[in-house]
Amino acid sequence: MKTFLFRSMVGIFFGAFLAILMTFAVIWFGDVQTLSGNAFIRNSIGSMFCGWFFSVTPLYFEIPTLKLWQQTLLHFLTVSLLYFIISFGIGWIPFQLTAALLSILSFLLIYLIIWIGFYLYFRSESKKLNEELNQLQ
Repeated sequence: MKTFLFRSMVGIFFGAFLAILMTFAVIWFGDVQTLSGNAFIRNSIGSMFCGWFFSVTPLYFEIPTLKLWQQTLLHFLTVSLLYFIISFGIGWIPFQLTAALLSILSFLLIYLIIWIGFYLYFRSESKKLNEELNQLQ
C-alpha cells in the first residue's frame, strides 16, 4: 500500500508538471494570448489522472503469481482503456475514424517499443546477475 501511495503521488505530480509544460508550450509556440480556464482545468485533471495510472499500473509486473503475458495483458488493457476513455472524453482525440485509428496505432507502436525496451533491459540485467552469481561459486 505504501508503494501504491508513493507511486500515486509521483504520477499525479508528474502529470501536473506535464500539464503546465504543455500549457507553456501552447502559449509560447501557439502565439495564444488568452486561455480558457475550463479547458486548462479539464486538460490538467486529465494529465494528472494519466500520470497517476501510468505510474501505478506497472505494479502488475510486481505480482509474482502472474506470468509475464498475464501481467502485460492486464497492464495493457488497464492503461489503454483508461487512456482512450480520457482522450476521447476530454477531446485530445477527436471523434473521427481516421484520428481514432491513427491514435490507436500510435499508442500500440509506442507501447510495443517501451515494452520491448524494458524487456531487453531486464533480461540484460538478469544475465549480468546470473554471471556474477556463477563467478561466486
